[in-house]
Amino acid sequence: MAPWLSSGLVYASGLALTAGSVTLLYIVTRTFNFAVASMATIGFYTVYTGVTLFGGLPYQYYPFAFIVGSITGFICYYGLNRPLLRRQAIETTLMMSTLGYDLILLSMIQMYADFLTHTYKIFPRRVTMSLFDFELFGDRAAAFILPVIAIGFLTILHIFLTKTKFGVAMRATIENPILAGASGINSDRVYLVSWIIGGGMAALGGSFMAMAMTGTPVMGMYTIPLMFAGAILGGLGSIYGGILGGLVIGLTEYAGVFLLSQQFGPWVLGYRMGIPLFIMAATLLVFPRGLSGIPLLKIIKNFAEQKRGARA
Repeated sequence: MAPWLSSGLVYASGLALTAGSVTLLYIVTRTFNFAVASMATIGFYTVYTGVTLFGGLPYQYYPFAFIVGSITGFICYYGLNRPLLRRQAIETTLMMSTLGYDLILLSMIQMYADFLTHTYKIFPRRVTMSLFDFELFGDRAAAFILPVIAIGFLTILHIFLTKTKFGVAMRATIENPILAGASGINSDRVYLVSWIIGGGMAALGGSFMAMAMTGTPVMGMYTIPLMFAGAILGGLGSIYGGILGGLVIGLTEYAGVFLLSQQFGPWVLGYRMGIPLFIMAATLLVFPRGLSGIPLLKIIKNFAEQKRGARA
């Protein structure tokens, strides 16, 4: 497997989860969660701590990353989002509250990095997590394992939303919160579970991305534009669209910079983040609702009818 494709699959798997987290929390609670940046970084440091202090492979600590991320989501909801929602705060206020929470988390991450340095004599400010990986099929194991984990997680999320009673209640709240409340659905519980899942997804995605890039205390701050780009590209009205958008953004970032550097030289690497953002802007010019707004079934139906007409 080509190195750009291997790293791109790992990175895109993480970005898909973080973009899905942004979309989930927006459509459920009307909140653009800027704390997703530090939640992702916390996921990385959870896995890094486990590997360096207790040994083993990064993969065995991913459940802990999800749990720690879920706790940060729980705290954000009960400490900030819930009181503001009850006061019918506007979306800008909700967004700014998560930005403040993100700065608090960022400060705690910095202090935790100093704690690891002074107490355990390790240096967690520039970490290459891929060094803890192993080889599989002649390539990095992460290139095969992480996409499978991401797909498995998203499959479980889909089953939860479509096959369970609470998942159906969540979907009802997403589509029409007023009618859902009138039907007896506990919206407060739905919001809480959304923040728990969203925080866990963000942390898990961050731990994935750290396998393809240098892990630092500001890793999430560096990648948050692409998290939101994935969510916007996929369409803010669809969880699955946000996940797809994150996957597309992650892959095009690696594929685009590789192809352009081959054509024009290594100076293109400095514009790496601009490539997926350009693709997002170009896509939205054609499909303002994002990828989820593409009438795919209609396109397939028209194509099939044209094909039948040509045969006739």
